[in-house]
Amino acid sequence: MKLDLRPLLAGDRLLTFDYELPLDIDSEDTSSYLYGVSFPSPMKVKGEITNTAGYMRMTLTTSLDYVASCARCLEPVSGTFTLDLEKTCSPRDMLGDLDENKLDEFAIIEDGFLDLDEQLYEQLEMEFPMRFLCNEDCKGLCQKCGKNLNEGPCGCDHKEIDPRLEPLRKLLEQMKAEENNKK
Repeated sequence: MKLDLRPLLAGDRLLTFDYELPLDIDSEDTSSYLYGVSFPSPMKVKGEITNTAGYMRMTLTTSLDYVASCARCLEPVSGTFTLDLEKTCSPRDMLGDLDENKLDEFAIIEDGFLDLDEQLYEQLEMEFPMRFLCNEDCKGLCQKCGKNLNEGPCGCDHKEIDPRLEPLRKLLEQMKAEENNKK
């Protein structure tokens, strides 16, 4: 959504907004940071821009429903992601030759309008979690047969040990044997 900030630039004190932003993000695009995540409903955006003697400050809150896969067991995980954003609004010509890193701190007004959607997409990509868990105690999948271990043991023979860990297994057996001899 492009917000018309001309009334604020002319001296108004407050502009409120409340809208829904449909996300056109392909969950199958492997180059996207949001790969594997789907958004069943639009992002809800609510906020305001206040003008105090020419200093304009934007504050907004968004909420977004998502569906993703658990990083351990691949079961679906759904929830709501919220994002709070505060930025100073300024016309581009007022910013002069600011460094690119400093420009990120501003919501830039172009010809009296602020393209809010572009900023929300950028912020979403920066702050959206990289992975999700169905629960903190998720046991994941069996490395051998692929069974979801949250549903119970799989019955695979887990006696195989990584050969690099064999010396540690021998040391553990030796320590247990010594402990049993002391009893």
